[in-house]
Amino acid sequence: MELRQLEYFVAVVEESNFTRAAERVHVAQPGVSAQIRRLERELGQELLDRSGRTVRPTAAGEAVLPHARAALAAVAGARAAVDELAGLIRGHVSVGMVTAGPTVTVADMLAGFHAEHPGVGISLSEDTSARLLGALREGRLDVALVGLAGPPPPGVSVHVLVDEPFVAAAPPGDPLAARDTITLEALCDRELIALPRGTGLRTALDNACARAGFTPRVAFEASDPNILARLAARGLGVAILPTTVADTHASALRAVTITRPGLRGRIALAWRSDGPASSAAAALVAHARLSLPARQNTGARSMSDTSAPASSSRRKS
Repeated sequence: MELRQLEYFVAVVEESNFTRAAERVHVAQPGVSAQIRRLERELGQELLDRSGRTVRPTAAGEAVLPHARAALAAVAGARAAVDELAGLIRGHVSVGMVTAGPTVTVADMLAGFHAEHPGVGISLSEDTSARLLGALREGRLDVALVGLAGPPPPGVSVHVLVDEPFVAAAPPGDPLAARDTITLEALCDRELIALPRGTGLRTALDNACARAGFTPRVAFEASDPNILARLAARGLGVAILPTTVADTHASALRAVTITRPGLRGRIALAWRSDGPASSAAAALVAHARLSLPARQNTGARSMSDTSAPASSSRRKS
């Protein structure tokens, strides 16, 4: 049994595809297939189910997978220990970012880290917060920028960067725009525009509506909050937006504070609670925590509060 066989096996399982796995490990696909076949012959069991459109681990493969990952992590740890003893930081780090996250901030952070540690390779991927947190816990990511609707899941530590309320945003001609506040339950019959499932904002919305006894009528979904705002400005529904995003669209939308319950969301830097798997990943977490300072936006002002004094004709619900 060779380490490269375990590496190829883990890559195929995580990519669910031989071609993508081969690209990931920089080996021709026949080479990957041949090495995994040798591993299967040595173990006397098929590890992968190749019969479907995607490749999946068999029961034997599921049993072998955690041991393969542990072996690869142990080797990486041994190399990291030697590098640390020699005063070197090198290797590779994997970073995840929630779709439509603060790209410029992350780019600046990664550029600073690269300048300090040019020997470390960096990969960046985008996904929903739910998938990023899963990849983080499984060791496929070293650090991730995620949206949180509540406490972080077990095994994950966070450094909160943004904590702000969500508002309901509608164009000035909408009856909702005449209000200062609205209860969440009062939105049960309105068509809503929101981020897709798996994002922090959508999870917060769905959970709050479930506690209130109804399912939100989400008519439109988009991964970019600015697109949600533009759809609402065209009268296609009420957008559920972070306050800061609503503020940037003050000329086209009026934001109304959601009460009973109020909705809040957080953007946070996340990593495994038991610590990064390598010295390079540990250095990245330390650098990110310094270059991405925590900041709070605890206000719950509506967009009209930032543009003009509220009119006496505005009503509360």
